[in-house]
Amino acid sequence: MFTSPVRLYHGAFPGKPLGMISTSRHALAALDSAWGQIISDCRQVLGSELHYQAIVYHALRTSGSVPLRQIGMNVKQYLPSVSTDMFRDLAARKQPGFNQGFEPIPDVVIFSEELGADWRRRNASKTLRCMLLAIEIKASERAASRLTAAEIRTDILKLAAHREEVRALGADFLPVMMVIDTAPDQSERMTERGLAQSRETGMKAGVQFRYFSADAAFVDWTK
Repeated sequence: MFTSPVRLYHGAFPGKPLGMISTSRHALAALDSAWGQIISDCRQVLGSELHYQAIVYHALRTSGSVPLRQIGMNVKQYLPSVSTDMFRDLAARKQPGFNQGFEPIPDVVIFSEELGADWRRRNASKTLRCMLLAIEIKASERAASRLTAAEIRTDILKLAAHREEVRALGADFLPVMMVIDTAPDQSERMTERGLAQSRETGMKAGVQFRYFSADAAFVDWTK
């Protein structure tokens, strides 16, 4: 049985940041403050992962009070050389001439003010050093299928590898895996076994795991 530390959702979280966000702790407080709106808004619609990313972005801006200049969506970054096995393997799969370095693209990121609100591709390297919190989002959107532990595991390990690469640059950020499993039918949602495996992967990788369905929500907190 999975016994990870869990905080169930029972309303708004404390610690809402005001003004500029300067640390990962402040960024996490913003996500905590937006969590209720994220759940409520996502439960009202059925759409693609990109649509849910936009909802998360909007909730962070409103309920989370994240300044416009500090939040990006699908920001392309670039590592000219990689040190983790996972990113080396992903880079090697690209066509010759395009397999030098690696380009991670987090779904939603809260950045430090130091970035200067410039997340253009030409500024891709600096965005790595200015991340405070990065969120990868998976949603139960596909037809005749459901989210699996294997695909979520891949995203969790990407987040962990991404963090390791950023730490090698002398910076750090908080990685978050968010699973939006709001499909109306139980048969379209993750299995209990798959969810337990995903949570275990998140704990082992040091990636915060957030999940909600149409009738449940929780957060697994990592050290």
